[in-house]
Amino acid sequence: MNNPLNVSIAPHIKDPISTRKIMWAVILALAPAGAAGVFIFGLNSLVVIAASIAAAMITEALVLAVRKKDIKAVYDGSAILTGLLLAYNIPPGSPVWIPIAGSFFAIAIGKQAFGGLGHNIFNPALAGRAFLMISWPVYMTTWQNPRWKVDAITQATPLALYKHGDLEALRRIPYMDLLLGNHPGCIGEVCAIALLAGAAFLLIKKYITWHVPFIYILTVAFTSWMFNGSKGLFTGDALFFVLSGGLLLGAFFMATDYVTGPLGARGKIIFGVGCGILTFVIRRFSGYPEGVSYAILIMNALTPTIDRYTFPKWFGWRKA
Repeated sequence: MNNPLNVSIAPHIKDPISTRKIMWAVILALAPAGAAGVFIFGLNSLVVIAASIAAAMITEALVLAVRKKDIKAVYDGSAILTGLLLAYNIPPGSPVWIPIAGSFFAIAIGKQAFGGLGHNIFNPALAGRAFLMISWPVYMTTWQNPRWKVDAITQATPLALYKHGDLEALRRIPYMDLLLGNHPGCIGEVCAIALLAGAAFLLIKKYITWHVPFIYILTVAFTSWMFNGSKGLFTGDALFFVLSGGLLLGAFFMATDYVTGPLGARGKIIFGVGCGILTFVIRRFSGYPEGVSYAILIMNALTPTIDRYTFPKWFGWRKA
């Protein structure tokens, strides 16, 4: 007699949300920040974004062909998202070969070398950015003022001004400029309002949870308020350190990556705290004014250990 039950391997929970849908939702959520970056810095930002995405897709297709995998997987949105995030972490005046080299590394080494989507240990876009920072630091730290300002090139972002102790220059940067992106920085990180709008969309649609981004941001805010003040403990400008640099971009769009972050709620909270402390430490004590990328990459490496000790036990499981 035929078995009326069709039993398959786990997982048995079905959901209409697919990997492709999630990827394209994040791309949509990132669109306002990209549009703001192009508006603020000019058309070269669009060239950087287009080159980064194109290089990521071409590299993905070539590696999939070499690995004899289905090349149609390039359309699942993951390569496009990697190229987009990498471009958002690059200065707007960079030559076109910078995003191309970064995207090649991000896809070929940061993603496909580990086995492709779902197997990579580190966030590919951040791996690409770290590669660019190590290889061509001058290009990655040459900043451009918003196109409506008189000087085309500036020497420092708000965090770099703080790092160099230029408090007088910092006083000339109001919070509204930080919110609107009226200051030097990477293409996709300067406009806080655009990033928050995209983050709200992802939270409302439940593509991400609050655990990692909120804990990450609160940790950076608290440690900066406690230790980064010029008049002693608990005098730091927490809002400045939250709105400056790549914290919002990293917290909402890269630290929340499904593949390279913890699975359980407790693990996500630990991950967020770790990212926040590492970001503060790198910003405060290293020679580099920004620490978001390296903080997330370090915590990516710790994710398997975090999951091991925080992931809920299986239903009905008993210790042998």
